[in-house]
Amino acid sequence: MEKQTQSRPLIGVGWMMFTGVMFVCVTAVVKHVGSDLPAAQTAFLRFLLGSVFLIPMIKPILDAHLTRRQIKFFALRGLVHTFATILWFFAMARIPIAEVTAMNYLSPIYVSIGAALFLGERLPPRRLAAVIIALIGALIILRPGIREIEPGHIAMLGTAVFFAIGYLIAKQLSGEVSAAVVVGMLSITVTIGLAPAALAVWVTPTLAQLGWLFLVACFATAGHYAMTLAFAAAPLTVTQPVTFLQLVWAVILGAVVFGEAVDGWVVFGGAVIMASVSFITWREAVARRQVTPTPLATKV
Repeated sequence: MEKQTQSRPLIGVGWMMFTGVMFVCVTAVVKHVGSDLPAAQTAFLRFLLGSVFLIPMIKPILDAHLTRRQIKFFALRGLVHTFATILWFFAMARIPIAEVTAMNYLSPIYVSIGAALFLGERLPPRRLAAVIIALIGALIILRPGIREIEPGHIAMLGTAVFFAIGYLIAKQLSGEVSAAVVVGMLSITVTIGLAPAALAVWVTPTLAQLGWLFLVACFATAGHYAMTLAFAAAPLTVTQPVTFLQLVWAVILGAVVFGEAVDGWVVFGGAVIMASVSFITWREAVARRQVTPTPLATKV
């Protein structure tokens, strides 16, 4: 029994490493599709093609007998996530993979701020200091006044904010319905929310593009499933720091496959943000409160 207990953190780390690889594969495929298709349409097709994975969630959703209030909250979360997804796909086609990955780490920081402002959670001095340090990490990545701020950078800042809002809404609902209902309703509402935006800019996709976007859905589903297994195997204080490896994979992928220059400031800024997120997670675990989600939990 002792041996099994000691091995579980290793299993959790392994699953989290696999999770990071899967989500980097998501960004790589989206980067490959590039701007050939509008961001809204690309996002819509990703969710529409991935709807096949919703089939096991249909029964739990029907059995939940959602109230009008819950439906309104799910609709609001779907709308927020719709904006976040469009911005993420927009940014992915315009700035390096490493920068998208590093800036995505900001979502848990925004969650901490939002929880303090709107949910009445405490923001003790140490946690506040970690939030400030993470924001400094974002400034290190962007370096305003030293380098040009691209529209993709602005889009990623918005992405992190919208993902954080969506998580705060989900946090309110998670105690009322099962995880399958939360995930299933998100996919349904986002697909519906993306449809008008996609139709407004529709470009007929090729079979190859459809195939690539279905692959995105497969990688994303595998990543979320592996992340669930990682959380079940080990505490977040163990698996959280491993998520920084996703930035390492992103830097290598961007340099080797897409010929993107390795920017040491981006890596350093991402490390600063990741260290802050890990500290917040550790403090939350010590305090036995609801932990801040990992950046991966907000992925598309």
